Amino acid sequence: MQDDADLGKEVQQQIKDDPQNFPVMKGHPEVKEYVNGLGKYVLQNSKYIEYKNVFPYSFEIIHDDSTVNAFCLPGGIIYVYTGLIKFLDNEAALTGVIGHEIAHAERRHMTQRLTSYYGVSVIMSLVLGSNPSMLGEIAANLFVGLGFLANSRSDEEEADDYSIKYLTGTKYYPGAITYFFDKIKEEQRIKGQTPGDLDRLLATHPLPQDRIDNVTQKLSKIKPKPDPTKGLFTDEYQRMKAKLP
Repeated sequence: MQDDADLGKEVQQQIKDDPQNFPVMKGHPEVKEYVNGLGKYVLQNSKYIEYKNVFPYSFEIIHDDSTVNAFCLPGGIIYVYTGLIKFLDNEAALTGVIGHEIAHAERRHMTQRLTSYYGVSVIMSLVLGSNPSMLGEIAANLFVGLGFLANSRSDEEEADDYSIKYLTGTKYYPGAITYFFDKIKEEQRIKGQTPGDLDRLLATHPLPQDRIDNVTQKLSKIKPKPDPTKGLFTDEYQRMKAKLP
């Protein structure tokens, strides 16, 4: 697991060195504190997060309103775009997405995809910091949402399942990620196609109907049945959104 953490830190440095493609938000500490607080809340309040004391979890904001997306590096370094924050309507929905990204880290989805594509020896050279050009390539591929970095359907369903698990028993509606799905479907319905700002998201986080059905089925098994009108924290979220640049 230390290899995951080391690899994530190496790619994170490449992202810091590429502000043109990854304009990590400067200033606005109240917004960064808010998003970081959501991530830490999930880590602290879920008994299912195995590596919370192993991975160097952190939550960063990329200032890009034209992109609705979030992604996770190995070792739990999670990036959320301002486009995603503005796209969503309540705090629970963003927390559900963050929970989904935490699950990608915990289940080592990115590490497995990188290892499958590049091979173990190349990944070890990245961990040891001896292959900087390859690190740059990986960061660039994250930006464009290249195919081999896309989550598989099974990865996405597993991350959705864990998002529900992580939020069950917390102050949030456990199926909050469904509000994210609903927004995507509504945008597609209104515009008759997938809007451009969602292209990169759906390239790396596919949303077939069976993924939506899977979440609905998992929520139906929770007893007592959770109330989808409670635990959303919409007012707090709208106040935070008003502070975004």
